[in-house]
Amino acid sequence: MTAKVPKSVAKGALRKVHGGSRRQEYSASTRRALVEVATELFAERGYAGTSLDEIVAGARVTKGALYHHFSGKQALFESVFEKVEERAAKTIHRAVRGNRDPWDKALGGLRAFLEVLQEPEYRRIVIADGPAVLGYEKYREQEERTTFGIVQEIVSAVLSTYDLEPSMVETFSRVFFGAMSAAGSAVSTAEDTRKASAEVEAAIAYILAGLRAMAESGAPLPDPAELAAPTSEDDDEADADADEEEPATS
Repeated sequence: MTAKVPKSVAKGALRKVHGGSRRQEYSASTRRALVEVATELFAERGYAGTSLDEIVAGARVTKGALYHHFSGKQALFESVFEKVEERAAKTIHRAVRGNRDPWDKALGGLRAFLEVLQEPEYRRIVIADGPAVLGYEKYREQEERTTFGIVQEIVSAVLSTYDLEPSMVETFSRVFFGAMSAAGSAVSTAEDTRKASAEVEAAIAYILAGLRAMAESGAPLPDPAELAAPTSEDDDEADADADEEEPATS
């Protein structure tokens, strides 16, 4: 069955690119048409439900033209994934940069991310199909390249009152990045995505409020070195274990 892609998508994508040779212009517009049509079809039908024949028909190009730009369906999906993820990252980044107060930056970034999760295109391509098609490692690499830097910026801002080692800022960033990834999965699979987003916002806002209260009161963060150091109880238990294991002498 041939995919029904709006003519405006293919026509708009095949418009000339200013500058460069005619061949370069056509090549660029062909690639753009393939990516735009594939984005619509992957969002509507999913990766498994979309064929290359449907994509080339929608883009009004030959399959040979597709293979000139992409090695296959997965490579095309990767380009689509990058486009959707980068567009989402720009939206979140604008929300973060639109606030001067670090705590407002954090809440602004959170709300922008939750709003992105309302988009069916993002939920289907990035959250639902992304991990399976790209594989876990590549999926994480793509996410970190586009959105991890934003999380680091937020964490550095809200914890600026503390004199933290770079490794601790990195650890905080990875913890929050993991929480946001889990939140994305929870919202995208919920029957009521609006309700799920509101619950996620409430939970993370509560955590941020606790951190803010600690920072503004001057309360110190736990020292990782002290947490890692053995306690006297640990030493007593270790001595007891050693006594039990010591062989009896005749």
